[in-house]
Amino acid sequence: MADTVLYEVSDGLATITLNRPEAMNALNVAAKVALRDAVRSAADDDAVRAVLLTAAGDRAFCVGQDLKEHIGLLIEDRETGSGQTMSTVREHYNPIVKAIAGAAKPVVAAVNGVAAGAGFGFALAADYRIVADTAAFNTSFAGVALTADSGISWTLPRVIGPGRATDLLLFPRSVSAQEAYELGIANRLVPAAELRAEAEKVARALAEGPTVAYAALKESVAYGLSHSLAEALEKEDELQTRAGSSEDHAIAVRAFVNKEKPKYSGR
Repeated sequence: MADTVLYEVSDGLATITLNRPEAMNALNVAAKVALRDAVRSAADDDAVRAVLLTAAGDRAFCVGQDLKEHIGLLIEDRETGSGQTMSTVREHYNPIVKAIAGAAKPVVAAVNGVAAGAGFGFALAADYRIVADTAAFNTSFAGVALTADSGISWTLPRVIGPGRATDLLLFPRSVSAQEAYELGIANRLVPAAELRAEAEKVARALAEGPTVAYAALKESVAYGLSHSLAEALEKEDELQTRAGSSEDHAIAVRAFVNKEKPKYSGR
């Protein structure tokens, strides 16, 4: 059986590929465990300076929970009373989203097809979304009598506003790539045939960039979303001090003075 998730590190870039194209990259238990472990590895590895999250095939990025497996687990729960099926949110989805959003390095999602349910949530947890013009997004949860998970209750309202987010959650529908771009879900929209090349170009550029500064930018934006202006200003002071003492800042200043292109160390 092929690996459900592929993991590769090259020149500071970790590429994580969901690899169940025959199932539209639906998340069975094996895939969830493998994805959780892969994103944690990428987040914790100091040699990794950027992450590219993508998927095999051209139909789907990830359609969320594998419902064929899920229904069997629900039946087993009812027979045994174990109640373990829905623990997947705590054991898998939450750690995956935390590792993506909390990584001290940029995470790029290359959305090659349908992103639904948790697949949509994982894409939203990334810092930058490059989307094929054939892709689509769907919250899906209410359609199977479930509520939001994979961070969507937090990320989606912050990306498109609470009114639009509530609409998409209460009335799940397919959001085209063009509409996703107009709403701000997609940062960049590209022809499907160019997606992988463009995503790798962007991710590799970030892997060669000032990693400490990128981490500080991620932290400052997340902090500012839930704190006052005064608190955000204090956080900016703290983070700017950190970035200003980095090796990369010194490299950037020297390069600017010498009219050279900086070659960052990531430290």
